[in-house]
Amino acid sequence: MDYGRLGLKVGLEVHQELATEHKLFCQCPPKLFRDEPEHTFERRLRPSQSELGEIDPAALFEFLKGKTIVYEANRETSCLVEMDEEPPGPLNAEAVDVCLTFALMTGSNSVDEIHVMRKIVVDGSNTTGFQRTCVTSLGGEVEVGGKVYGLQQVGLEEDAARKISEEDGVSRYRIDRLGIPLMEVATAPDIHSPKEAEDVALAIGRILRATGKVRKGLGTIRQDVNISVVGGALTEIKGVQELGLVSKVVEYEVQRQVNLMEITSELGSRGVGDADIKAKLTDVTGVFADTRSKIISNAVKRGGRVLAIKLKGFTGVIGRELCPNRRLGSEMDDHAKYTSGVKGIFHTDELPGYDISPREVKALRKETGASASDAVVIVADEAEKCRRALNAVVERARQSLVGVPAETRSANPDGTTYFTRPRPGAARMYPETDVVAIPVTPERLKRLEENLPEMPEAKLERLKTDYGLNEKLARQVINSEYIELFERMAGEGLADSTLLAVTLTEDFKGLERDGAQVGDLSEDQILGTFALLKNGRTAKESFPQVFTWLASNPQASPEDALKSLGLGMLSMEELKKLVDDKVAERREMVEQMGSRAFGLLMGMMMGEVRGRARADDVQALLRKAIAAVVKE
Repeated sequence: MDYGRLGLKVGLEVHQELATEHKLFCQCPPKLFRDEPEHTFERRLRPSQSELGEIDPAALFEFLKGKTIVYEANRETSCLVEMDEEPPGPLNAEAVDVCLTFALMTGSNSVDEIHVMRKIVVDGSNTTGFQRTCVTSLGGEVEVGGKVYGLQQVGLEEDAARKISEEDGVSRYRIDRLGIPLMEVATAPDIHSPKEAEDVALAIGRILRATGKVRKGLGTIRQDVNISVVGGALTEIKGVQELGLVSKVVEYEVQRQVNLMEITSELGSRGVGDADIKAKLTDVTGVFADTRSKIISNAVKRGGRVLAIKLKGFTGVIGRELCPNRRLGSEMDDHAKYTSGVKGIFHTDELPGYDISPREVKALRKETGASASDAVVIVADEAEKCRRALNAVVERARQSLVGVPAETRSANPDGTTYFTRPRPGAARMYPETDVVAIPVTPERLKRLEENLPEMPEAKLERLKTDYGLNEKLARQVINSEYIELFERMAGEGLADSTLLAVTLTEDFKGLERDGAQVGDLSEDQILGTFALLKNGRTAKESFPQVFTWLASNPQASPEDALKSLGLGMLSMEELKKLVDDKVAERREMVEQMGSRAFGLLMGMMMGEVRGRARADDVQALLRKAIAAVVKE
């Protein structure tokens, strides 16, 4: 796509958890628990009016879902502050220093006084119904590829509780993450292509890691991406956890908006107007009396109904693809689900299908009075849920006549997105009265400026000089979350610098692609594994198995992994016997091929002893054994 012609503008909000001694407003440690909760409590949240009597539309939307929230907690990671049974303590000074350090590194101007605000959030992720947040500096810039990108502000806020499940109108959250300090870096809308968005996010992440005060692992850094094109609408995509997904999210959102605008134009050319889209619901349960569709028959058996709505002139439009795996019907489905709690909708652009027969589709059209150019949407569930769902479909259909709706969406793992709520308004922010303002003194800034960390580009050159890494490996280390660990292990001589760099970057990424959650590995586990290598208790060939096992056993040690996997090192005598036995077993092949048999036998041997012997030792013993046979 020609992003310049489309007028693409992208702004990023990078959220990074900080590795401070305690949470933002209490003394609880910033860590997550994996065991069963020690206690739970239940809340129902509602929006409140602003000082001007306004209610934020995003907050009202969440409230109308009528959800019940169950919170899970334990004593180690949360207290009465997270439960909203006690006022917050003072703002974490260490977290403020990290934000001010980042500001100094990027030329952002610190505020004179930090004031904490309350931002209304009633989706259940905050027990209070709001998130505490503050601005620490304004302006600044980052340079990427010779181009300067502006920063709007740097802020500090409390992270939200993490959702565990959602079922039958009940959402479950764990409050261990609630209150962990979270730095927010917001860029100006200076980004004009998907690649630029990813590159800028990467550059900001490098500077954040350079502070040495950020938490590591999946979910500790998240990007929100704000995207608009000419004629479209500002859309906020929340929760992009994978950096490599940022460019794909931008690419797909542009496709989505362009195709939505084309749909608006198409509907206009068909003469479809707002008055044509009527919220006239028809009970069509009788049409599906003998249906083979399990979804519909099960809903009816539970006492539900099948309701339908006719959308005049929408045939062929609802099923039109907006971006991979997403259609206008997907958008309507999102709105129906989030408004009413139904499992989903069906529409005639995709029927017959899903065990709904051509005969039933014909009867459906007749029952609703739909012509060949009209689409019909149906939903099967409790009658009231069906009504709310189809009213949401009608509202989304009306939006299609206008263009792209301004809304908040969330990212899927493939880079596509789904609707979550309307865009918030200005009525969601108001002052926090329980936390005193924090002055930012010249003395504080001077102290931080005198101890600024090394900038990423300077560190890149030092990695190449001090550790002999090539440009590619040095950049991979800089871009990873393991830069400090790499320098520590290299300084302790735990392994060759290249092996350290390759393991922490390329190998770990490979294990992640294979499904191993290596981001959950602790530094002690990684250090301990390399220490076993240095002490001759394992071979580097064991690393994939050891790290994969440790990722699934977070409380275990590398020694536990070796024992469980049976990867104890073979003695040289044991290894020599295995090699000699293999050569004897394949003697005829060795006699025929001579030294050319080495490659085949080496593969066989490593398949048997991988992780229990050094490849160099296997190689040396095998060459000697082959040579002995050849000389005979």
